[in-house]
Amino acid sequence: MTRRFRLLLALTLVLVPALVAAQSSPADDGLHTAVVKRDTLAETLVLDGLVEAVEHSTVSAQTSGRVVELPFEVGDSITAGTDILRLEDSEQRARLEQARARLEQAEADLVDARQRFERIRAIRDQNLASEQAFDQASNRLDAARARREQGLAGVSEAEQQLTYSRVRAERDGVFTRRHVEPGEAVRPGQPLFDMLALAPLRVEAALPRRYLAQVRETPDIRVSLPEGQPLETGALTLYPRADPASDTVRLRLRLASPGPEVLPGMLAKVAVVVSRREAIWIPAESLIRRSELRAVFVLDDEDRPRLRQVRVGIERDGRLEVLAGLEAGERILANPDAMANLEHATSPGTEGYRDR
Repeated sequence: MTRRFRLLLALTLVLVPALVAAQSSPADDGLHTAVVKRDTLAETLVLDGLVEAVEHSTVSAQTSGRVVELPFEVGDSITAGTDILRLEDSEQRARLEQARARLEQAEADLVDARQRFERIRAIRDQNLASEQAFDQASNRLDAARARREQGLAGVSEAEQQLTYSRVRAERDGVFTRRHVEPGEAVRPGQPLFDMLALAPLRVEAALPRRYLAQVRETPDIRVSLPEGQPLETGALTLYPRADPASDTVRLRLRLASPGPEVLPGMLAKVAVVVSRREAIWIPAESLIRRSELRAVFVLDDEDRPRLRQVRVGIERDGRLEVLAGLEAGERILANPDAMANLEHATSPGTEGYRDR
């Protein structure tokens, strides 16, 4: 006689008084029943995810100069339009003044060339000027116009270079890294600082490659914070290449409206449905556990509870998966502990359920 059979026999003998007392109807004795159900089981793989900023950038210098002001530290919040860094701008201002002076000279030359051209044209119409003189006046006018356009471009460029001496935040964000310090000289293209925007955000995780086809065909993914708070997600992006070291594929999910409590760098749980199958389910509290024994009370055609051994799988949302021992549609006792209470009432000398 095996140990499991002895456990089942012993449990049945202990509960005989209660079974006898329950002959009328389970409901009459405060015993609740449940129907064994067949339902779809979604097998879920939970991945560790990381909340990231979609927009994070390294801001580089666009002009040369010495850093005279950088008042922000790592972690500081910055609003759009705020001056983050300022360069010494005397050289840029001098170049702007020079460009404006050249523009004024070009405009004066243009006025003179236009007047000369008008005079030559007037006397040419009276056959008092040669075609050569007219062509020379016309060419000088065109050259003067070109010099004026060049002067306008020079002023515009000098003004832009002066603007580059002040670096402003284009959007709200967080200051994350300094590449330079006040007093240092910088040149165009040199990194100055890093920033990231607090919105929009996304979650990134590593998906085992063997589940790629399933997720690509029928994506069913839920994201939550470690505390359990669900996060609404948007578009799913799967990287077009796998990591050969871990045999995983990176996936990204855009967070729709994460709220101010969700910040870049936070951890998240990414629950990915990787398969679906039919399963038999019973209420978790209907299972009797005694050492290695797993059993339930099944009601027969006369509503009499009969103890039956079962083999169970996973537990989810207050339900247990039954792998063997039950069929969908059968009725069971949902509160077998009440059998112990009934046994105490009908047979004071008999102990109720006890782990052995």
